Amino acid sequence: MIYELLYPLSTKFGWASSFNVLRYTPFRAIMATLTAMLLCFILAPWFIRTLQTKQIGQVVRDEGPESHKIKAGTPTMGGALILLAVLVPTALWADVQNVFVVATAAVTAGYGLIGYIDDRLKIQGSNSRGLPGRYKLLGQTLIGGAAIGYLYLGSARVPSNWVDIRTRLSVPFLAFEKHPIDLPLWLYVVFAVFVVVATSNAVNLTDGLDGLAIGPVMINAGTYMVWAYIAGSVLFGRPLAGYLDIAGIPEMAELSVFGAAVIGAGIGFLWYNTYPAQVFMGDVGSLSLGGGLGMLAVLTKNELLSVLLGGVFVLEAVSVITQVVSFKLFGKRVFLMAPIHHHFEKKGWPEPRIIVRFWIVSILLALLALSSLKLR
Repeated sequence: MIYELLYPLSTKFGWASSFNVLRYTPFRAIMATLTAMLLCFILAPWFIRTLQTKQIGQVVRDEGPESHKIKAGTPTMGGALILLAVLVPTALWADVQNVFVVATAAVTAGYGLIGYIDDRLKIQGSNSRGLPGRYKLLGQTLIGGAAIGYLYLGSARVPSNWVDIRTRLSVPFLAFEKHPIDLPLWLYVVFAVFVVVATSNAVNLTDGLDGLAIGPVMINAGTYMVWAYIAGSVLFGRPLAGYLDIAGIPEMAELSVFGAAVIGAGIGFLWYNTYPAQVFMGDVGSLSLGGGLGMLAVLTKNELLSVLLGGVFVLEAVSVITQVVSFKLFGKRVFLMAPIHHHFEKKGWPEPRIIVRFWIVSILLALLALSSLKLR
């Protein structure tokens, strides 16, 4: 919005020449980060007090670790603040006419609404079940499908050079061709929706310890931010994407502003969510952030690489699936408790140790993912 309103003035009026800085994506990404951080820092104390006043507190599962009983009643639904701190800076500093930004923000907001309904049902019903899983999946699929369908089937504003690669998949660390797998349009749309829904639910499963999910979310968002910026950058008159053998879509650079807003909101929220947490993000935060990351993976053409980059989320989801399948088929549990972060709790690891080690793993995976920039 600021970009749309002020940047055109820089070419019309001499006194507005300083607004020319808005044409630079890194400047707007930095401002989005700072704006998101400030929103969290300023609003969080009031937000937490309001949650406490309205008795909107965490409902702990009966079968959860004993150490979590003390967390019952801690204000939850802090993800609503994250959502605000992501969407407002994105609207202020990104190009709001950019179809990639609009679709990503829409999915983030829509998944946040699903998470809000889920959290409210948990609180009102004083149980940890909330919205039935089939309804959550249905809502996620419809919202993700609408956004992906708009981009792939109904939008005339999609860049023409993006159309050429939109249904193609790149295979990380294989250098023989940029995007060797070309799927039929209908199959790719189904696959893309699956990536978005799966990422959202994987982040949701990871959100079980103080600050555990928000760390990898910021790391993933930062990696996609770099990718999006490179995709739209020109260095010494040559597209940087061409040099690094990735999809070069100038319009994709605007997604780096969204990624920067996620980082800023994450930092601001982590100030209050770090162990011992003063507030939890709830499903309104984890589902929306996961949906946003899923859209970034699809739109930056990193659908397969997202399995590596989001390895912490994948591990959490796989541990739950493995536990359920093993128990139903063989009557045995593979882990002491799933998701896997609870397994380590049961083994006696202190909560901060689990959190920091998962962050470290996420950083290593992000570096490994970035190393594939030239290896493809």
